Amino acid sequence: MIKQAIIPLAGLGTRLLPLTSVFAKELLPINGRPGIEYILDECIEAGIKEVIFIISKKKKIIKDYFYKDSFYKKIIKKKKDPRILKEYQKILKYKKMIKFVYQNKPLGTGDAVLKTKKFITDNFFLMLLPDDLIIKNNCSKTMIKVHKRYKASVMASLSVNKKSIPRWGIYKLSKKLDKKNQFITDVVEKPTINSAPSNKAVIGRYILPKKIFLKLQKQKPGKGGEIHITDAIQSLINDNEKFIAHSFLGKYLDCGSMHGYIKSSMEIAKS
Repeated sequence: MIKQAIIPLAGLGTRLLPLTSVFAKELLPINGRPGIEYILDECIEAGIKEVIFIISKKKKIIKDYFYKDSFYKKIIKKKKDPRILKEYQKILKYKKMIKFVYQNKPLGTGDAVLKTKKFITDNFFLMLLPDDLIIKNNCSKTMIKVHKRYKASVMASLSVNKKSIPRWGIYKLSKKLDKKNQFITDVVEKPTINSAPSNKAVIGRYILPKKIFLKLQKQKPGKGGEIHITDAIQSLINDNEKFIAHSFLGKYLDCGSMHGYIKSSMEIAKS
């Protein structure tokens, strides 16, 4: 069973400037709650027991958010407010399951994943990207069931508009396992519309094998001088490691852009 998850949080969030010039994008409120709490709740509901946050020194505010014990204790002692007590108890619950590692140089998602190597104990682990919210159905929970059934790595998949293909990682797919799951033969990063093997895009939920660390250790920087997780995944696929694209049932929300962030708040308020 998959019990550990990693969440890369070291990115600067430039698409949400000027808000992120002073504040971590993952703590920005979405319908009154920090976005990262939706991700943590998804993990808890999926049976995850430990979550590893990858932050940078510039994002230390995220760690501070979960370590304000003395602040809460003083307020609770003075005000006796049940709402504040409830919020503090929720923060304590999250805090117990979180570990922190640091990625102080922006060298890509693959490099961020590699920072967690010494903490991962099982053969497979979950990775969630915080810009991608999936509501109305727990994508991680379903993917863990798919992994258990087919004994393979699993990645979330979404059909995207043809015009938007160049902004996504796109799957080349082969054998269908069932209505929602299909084997992956290639992951192509940001292809042109005409060269794209499909319109099935990579979304920020991954069940990855521990052996990916061996690939990342040897991997040379790719586009933009960064270590890309998709390159390591492709290398594993080339070695006949099984990867499944899972077409999830929930509603996808992109919280990483200003338009998407505003739209996400509106969607969650309605649900």
